[in-house]
Amino acid sequence: MAPCFAPSVALTALTPHASPLSASSFVPSNVPALQPRSQRCSLRMTFEAGLFETENPYAAQLKQTAQYIASRGSGILASDESNSTTGKRLATIGLENTEQNRRRWRQLLYTADIGDYISGAIMFEETLYQSAEDGTPFVDILRAKGIVPGIKVDTGLTALPRTKGETATTGLDGLPERCKKYYQQGARFAKWRAVMRIGKADGAPSDAAILENAHALARYAHISQANGLVPIVEPEVLLDGDHPIEETAYYTERVLSFTFRALNEYDVCLDAALLKPNMVNPGTDSTQQVDAQTVAKYTLQTMMRGVPPAMPGIHFLSGGMSDQEATENLNLLNSIPGSENAPWSLNFSYGRALQMAVLRTWAGDDANKDKAQQLLAALAKANGEAQLGKYTGPHPSPGGKTRNFQPLRLV
Repeated sequence: MAPCFAPSVALTALTPHASPLSASSFVPSNVPALQPRSQRCSLRMTFEAGLFETENPYAAQLKQTAQYIASRGSGILASDESNSTTGKRLATIGLENTEQNRRRWRQLLYTADIGDYISGAIMFEETLYQSAEDGTPFVDILRAKGIVPGIKVDTGLTALPRTKGETATTGLDGLPERCKKYYQQGARFAKWRAVMRIGKADGAPSDAAILENAHALARYAHISQANGLVPIVEPEVLLDGDHPIEETAYYTERVLSFTFRALNEYDVCLDAALLKPNMVNPGTDSTQQVDAQTVAKYTLQTMMRGVPPAMPGIHFLSGGMSDQEATENLNLLNSIPGSENAPWSLNFSYGRALQMAVLRTWAGDDANKDKAQQLLAALAKANGEAQLGKYTGPHPSPGGKTRNFQPLRLV
């Protein structure tokens, strides 16, 4: 069988409001019409053949947004906690879980001087539509700082039947319509979290759990790109457990393999997407704890084996690590031998590691607002420097060595 090749042509960048070109507009006249998908050669993926660029009216914007968010020296503020989770955190400082208090907390975060080190902010749906006290929409406040507004689009975890306590993520129903509305409101990227745990006694993560979560991530990413949102793909392998770091590396690599296979099956353009994985740590209850150098070594090895170079950035989640641990691990990840060969930005998308100390400093009292915002700016700067491999310390977080654990919650 003769090999098939995608035609090589220059494509005009499309704006979100431009009409998509037909496939025939870039196929030379002497090339036969495209065969049904099942008859094409296996190499003819959407992003290779150029179909994404001609069929998706947001293609140029999606790629540009992904590249911008993955900029060196900056990262993502993950402030997308649900109302319930935010309420639990507010309760630790004696605040009632009301819309007003949630808005006050998010306003403190978004009005801080963090634009030099934060390139994107993931928001919860309620927050996407909220405004500051002076009436300025949060999305406009973020844009003015050079921060791209994003949106959490999954609706939480649910038990996966016929498994031993494993989970699937909900939220695909009605997702295209929701993405359209989020784009209109100003969001330009989305996030979907899948969660898998390691449990030697019950065989977790099972193939059923990995397949289910990989499929949902791919379907979500496909829908997001079709509606103008850069998908952040988050296949998280939890820290919970007593397994050694080698086992975490094995299952993280396995999950990444399943995930990217599914993304390719759904023709997700990797140039216009971002990855949000866990760092490779031993289980929190493992007797074989390791130093940050070993974490960085296994994490870089796992990413080099499992992540295609087309993806602009890998934004690691803090996943229960302490504030200081998250920064130091990121710094080593960007400075150990071999990191200079990484084809993508090794970046951060931190929630608890950027927020918890700030929340305690604020304590619900606006008299402490300036001090809390200064701490957030210092934390953002520390992690921005760590992304460049230039963090030297000391770490700005009070009590920064305490791990930030949070139990899983089902829908």
